[in-house]
Amino acid sequence: MNGFEIPLATIWSIARMLLEILIIAFVIYKTLYYLRSARGSYVLAGIIILLGVMSLLSRQLHLEVITFLLNWILTWLPIGLFIIFQPEIRRAFAQLGSFAIWKGKRRREVIGELVAATGNMARRKCGALIVVERRIGMQTLIDDSVKLDIKVNAMVLESIFFPNSPLHDGAVIIRDDRIVAARAILPLTRVENISRRLGTRHRAALGISEDTDAVTIVVSEETGTISIACRGVLHRDLAISELESYLEKLIIQEQDDADLAETVQMLEEQSERQSGEHL
Repeated sequence: MNGFEIPLATIWSIARMLLEILIIAFVIYKTLYYLRSARGSYVLAGIIILLGVMSLLSRQLHLEVITFLLNWILTWLPIGLFIIFQPEIRRAFAQLGSFAIWKGKRRREVIGELVAATGNMARRKCGALIVVERRIGMQTLIDDSVKLDIKVNAMVLESIFFPNSPLHDGAVIIRDDRIVAARAILPLTRVENISRRLGTRHRAALGISEDTDAVTIVVSEETGTISIACRGVLHRDLAISELESYLEKLIIQEQDDADLAETVQMLEEQSERQSGEHL
């Protein structure tokens, strides 16, 4: 019987090997999951966390295979990151190339087209949902939408949201001075005690503003009123002049959170004054 006994060291070696295989499989699964579903910044954070966990485990448990794998990954990581984030890197270089132009004239042109389209649709009570991307990317939403590449134009926006047109359902996403997606499905707000008078478009505008720093314009199909959502706050019944002022502060001046809070307060005070005048 002694000939069939397995040394304890061998059992531990096999168990350690199985543990390493399970850890590696888990790491690969999680990495692929992040690459598929998350934004670029979250993907990078996920990779860093996973590498940190692997490093800690390999040191504490003396896992030689994982230690070797870590060294190999760190050697090739720069090339891997370049491949993974190739679209983001290409976009960053493109933005640098056109930064001076986009910074001024084109942004004002975009705002002019947005204001014109919004005003026309509001007068006709044509429902609309327009998302303007800022610093936080929305590539995942764009990938799941109807992709476009059209310069922002009031007539194009109005034709997209024209009743019964093929693209009128969902949201339009604008990146820089281009319409990059239509029929985008936005996440709805997580706020439960929201007014029942708000429809799906308003709830979607709030939802995307809770997840990103995007600016979202809403035109009500029932009343023709104009609303705008940013940073989880919805401002309703805006005049065209207020909409234009808000867009200038957010898109041209690129206000940070502190300045944005001042803008929000200013618009709330304007809304209160208007309500008082109506009363």
